[in-house]
Amino acid sequence: MYRCHCQFIPDDVLENMACDPTLSKEICENADYSAKLSQHFRDIRLQTKKLAGFVLETHTLQTLTENPEITLFDCKQTLSLPGTQVQQPGTSNDATVKRTYAETGNVATFLREIFKRNSVDNAGMTLMSSVHYGKKYNNAMWNGLQMIYGDGDRELFIDFTMGCDVIAHELAHGLTQYTLQLDYDNEPGGLNESMSDCFGVMFRQWRFKQDAASADWLVGQDILGETSRQRGYTCLRDMAQPDAKHCLAPQPLHYKDLKPGMDPHYTSGPPNLAFCTACKQIGGNSWDTIGQVWYHVLTRSGLRPRMSMKDFAGLSREAAGTLFGRESAVESAVDAGWKKVGL
Repeated sequence: MYRCHCQFIPDDVLENMACDPTLSKEICENADYSAKLSQHFRDIRLQTKKLAGFVLETHTLQTLTENPEITLFDCKQTLSLPGTQVQQPGTSNDATVKRTYAETGNVATFLREIFKRNSVDNAGMTLMSSVHYGKKYNNAMWNGLQMIYGDGDRELFIDFTMGCDVIAHELAHGLTQYTLQLDYDNEPGGLNESMSDCFGVMFRQWRFKQDAASADWLVGQDILGETSRQRGYTCLRDMAQPDAKHCLAPQPLHYKDLKPGMDPHYTSGPPNLAFCTACKQIGGNSWDTIGQVWYHVLTRSGLRPRMSMKDFAGLSREAAGTLFGRESAVESAVDAGWKKVGL
């Protein structure tokens, strides 16, 4: 059964904040509330693998149309999903609604123009989002059917729709769901999270016209609250320096440092660094070269729920040669990226 607890903030980050004696009682209570609420979603994705498999079996890529339909719902700080539908989200007076609608459309455009993909399922799937979920909910997630965004508590985190990479990261979990269907534990789980980080940063770089050299490679820098920033944190993760102290959730650098049972938000460190290293070595736009290699492996390998990192590394080396030529600069960059992390 395809169960993916595809939330943006790892459980342990929220749990640690919930019992941090240096934080106020209110901040701790908000963190605890968010952690418990996130755990509730572990049982939601019971039928998504079956549904995704049906789409994979019955649909093939046809002529690309304009962006898929985008629907927005307002939970009004309740736990009721999907919430009340917003009839004209593109012109809403609610900045969160309007921003979510616009950036979701931009992600769909990015997939269509850069990867020739028709929505996350390649069959024009409607992209559905619910905003203002819960009271001061410190997270965002893809639950297998739709996006869910919390407003944050304004101390640890702010409105999660403020990060365009957050939106792209979570929608990319849908992309993985309709391609490799990577499980959410150990190495497959790390690859699952890494795919979302890679597509999240590529989208952010595409949106702001940044090449690999000028990009900061930070994940989640736009959703940190003042309390988190006062503690020296500048991001959730850093793909160029996964173990850096300015990361709220620092990751292992090397494949050998991964341990069985480790949270996928941490096992994604080595493949994140491999991707970033390869992009920086080849230069230019990440989505033009290394991004194409990653997408090729993601969409041309069939259903591989237990894919290992060694498998992905090997397939990406092959894909680089297929797409850009044997002994090409891209193939060399991909090889260098994986060697840096011990694969």
